[in-house]
Amino acid sequence: MTRTSDIRVAVSTVIFSLRRLPGDDGAAVVLPLVKRTRDPHEGLWALPGGWLGVDENLDAAASRTLAETTGLAPSYLEQLYAFGAVDRSPGRVVSIVYWALVRPDEAEAAHAQHNVAWFDAASLPALAFDHNQIVDYALWRLRNKVGYSRIAHGLLPAEFTLAELREVYEAILGKRLDPANFRRQVENSATLIPTDQFRTGSHRPARLYRYNHDVELADRGPLSR
Repeated sequence: MTRTSDIRVAVSTVIFSLRRLPGDDGAAVVLPLVKRTRDPHEGLWALPGGWLGVDENLDAAASRTLAETTGLAPSYLEQLYAFGAVDRSPGRVVSIVYWALVRPDEAEAAHAQHNVAWFDAASLPALAFDHNQIVDYALWRLRNKVGYSRIAHGLLPAEFTLAELREVYEAILGKRLDPANFRRQVENSATLIPTDQFRTGSHRPARLYRYNHDVELADRGPLSR
């Protein structure tokens, strides 16, 4: 019989960002993985994470393990799910999994360890433990949440064009969106505030927007951060 004292608690995080991959017209959803240097599953890639400290709360553990393994400090970090199948790891390990969003410039600026690499979320190798299942679940949550929340904000700068916002939606949903329909839908949603600033370039100037910060990035219910 497994005793409660034999159960260990780990914290892992699925970190999503966007990146233009070779040969792709648009951006793709990517995430960092850590190559394991010891058994079990030595040599396989895994989600960044670590053990929960005795005197550490879950949010603090997620932030600490992210900083130690990837050098990232995401502004959006939310608890995703608990994974605790009996056979998911040698010994009895329950993983509290978080998910995080980081802007592409934040991902590029991070000073990760040498055994960390970024992967296309749509074509991952076989990962250690049940981490493929965890990533699949995180992607499902991301795709469902983007339709009714301001989750895309976690992948954008403070001010952005509608084309940049549409590219985030296209990367998450994995399909092209009609620009005119997208513009009409987001402008009618009352969640964006147009600014007086424009982005200039090879095309005609594009107006910059920002999100209405009176609306939370995601509904956390009665729980505080």
